Amino acid sequence: MKLGRMPKLVEALRDYSFHKFISDLIAGVTVGLVALPLAMAFAISSGMTPQAGLYCAVITGFLISALGGSRTQIGGPTGAFVVVVYGIVAQHGVNGLFLCTIMAGLILVILGLTGLGTAVKYIPRPVVIGFTNGIAVLIASTQIKDFFGLQIDSVPGAFLPRMQTLAAHFHTISPISTALALAAMAVIILCMRYVKRVPGSIVALLLGTIVVVVFKLPVETIGTRFGGIPSGPPTFALPQFHPDMILPLLSPALTVALLGAIESLMSAVVADRMSGDKHYPNVELVAQGVANIVSPFFGGLPATGAIARTATNIRSGAKTPVAGIVHALTLLAILLFAAPLAQYIPLAVLAAILMIVSYNMGEWREIPKIFKMSGATISVWLITFALTVFADLTLAVEFGIILAALLFIRKVAKTTTVTKVTKEYIEEGRPHSLQDKVIPDYVTIIRIHGPFLFGTTETLSNVTDHLHELTPVVILRLRNMTAIDATGLLALEDLADKLHASGRALILCGARPQPTKLMHQAEFEKHVGKDNICPHIAAALDRAKAVHEVPVVGEILPAPAANGHAAPVRSDRSTPVSDSKHGI
Repeated sequence: MKLGRMPKLVEALRDYSFHKFISDLIAGVTVGLVALPLAMAFAISSGMTPQAGLYCAVITGFLISALGGSRTQIGGPTGAFVVVVYGIVAQHGVNGLFLCTIMAGLILVILGLTGLGTAVKYIPRPVVIGFTNGIAVLIASTQIKDFFGLQIDSVPGAFLPRMQTLAAHFHTISPISTALALAAMAVIILCMRYVKRVPGSIVALLLGTIVVVVFKLPVETIGTRFGGIPSGPPTFALPQFHPDMILPLLSPALTVALLGAIESLMSAVVADRMSGDKHYPNVELVAQGVANIVSPFFGGLPATGAIARTATNIRSGAKTPVAGIVHALTLLAILLFAAPLAQYIPLAVLAAILMIVSYNMGEWREIPKIFKMSGATISVWLITFALTVFADLTLAVEFGIILAALLFIRKVAKTTTVTKVTKEYIEEGRPHSLQDKVIPDYVTIIRIHGPFLFGTTETLSNVTDHLHELTPVVILRLRNMTAIDATGLLALEDLADKLHASGRALILCGARPQPTKLMHQAEFEKHVGKDNICPHIAAALDRAKAVHEVPVVGEILPAPAANGHAAPVRSDRSTPVSDSKHGI
């Protein structure tokens, strides 16, 4: 067992206070209200009853906060699961979904206990963006029927037949449902833009429900389709399944586990950036696994970390995992005392909420960045996106990872060279060498050795986790970085943004042809400034002097670093560097 850490709740309670409780209480109630319409909408879009989403949010929300490795992570049903859950229910039924969720939970627990949770970082950025874009498109397509109030008995599960069916029945559009959905969408957007502290989805849900009840609008509601939501807490029940279901569900279970791991850890990283904390990835995965094992026994869906709800939790003032527990208890209170009112909620409003969710989760701003990358990177993204939308999410993830792995091997192989050392080579290398260079004490040099591709970018955390120890000017020496990809470039952009946010300057120097070409295509100079990208260390030191505008008074000695690792190197001595092993 390689957890090595206790749940964040245990740490948080050691110095808990009344002030923190009030902050957690307010944040928990707020995010609980935000989660209410989302939990129901995700369940309905997955082919399940709305209470399945609420039961999942209550059970998994509580367990993920109580056992997890993040102080502010909020767990529950998310949009990432909608497509895969819908397919599992359609093919294997509700009991098949429950078994699949339990299997996925076991996989997540194993990943966490063995320390393999960090293996998620080996999924390259283009693959993640590809199936995130694809899932967003699929979710939006599933909401068209309710958004426009179309009269369709059964909507196909596959994308193309679904769109054909929707087009064929578009003449049945309901002007009232459409107007209601558009108004709900406008309310959400206005709240997001002008009243950010007010959850727009709740405002839209309440206003839409009141309008439907007061004016008795002829639109479909949770009551007309599902008969309402049972009042009371989730009840324990053993799912009915048999051993011969295990093998057919193994591949979907791996997909659910993979999506759960990716989204929960991405959400935890976002929470770290917003709160200044640092999560424990393996503890988080164990908590996610336990939550998914337990959820089916209460009729719940698969769950993972929810990025939007986690961000809402932090913005609302959450300090500890108690806020996540309060969020779960808030939903439980709604089930106990307000469940009968849910029957009046119009499905058009829930469709509008999910339309906004699908847009926000799509990471559309990443697509222009992808198109600035190499043709291979664009191909990986495009194939993953196309397979997600037109084929199958499981196939998309598997094929995307295989393709990325092959491209990884090809990229590393292309950077391996065998050349003869000549006088010209030695002379060309002198400006890059740290020998006989005087390094001022206001400069920290960081160097990257080897390919900086997906799977190796985590090594940069050696620097980002200790920003307060760095000097005013940081030089990133890329002389020995043989290759970079989209994931590596994103890590460098993140480093640049963090350094600038802390008031420090970043200068890059010595990049080889492949990294130089990719950084130019991606317009990386916008993150650091064109003048801060230098051809060699000598020019970088001159630039550092100009940036800092102080005399050279100290030096930095480089220290050995393993391939693929970023190693900061500093010294307070005033003698020049002369050790030959730190040359070019």
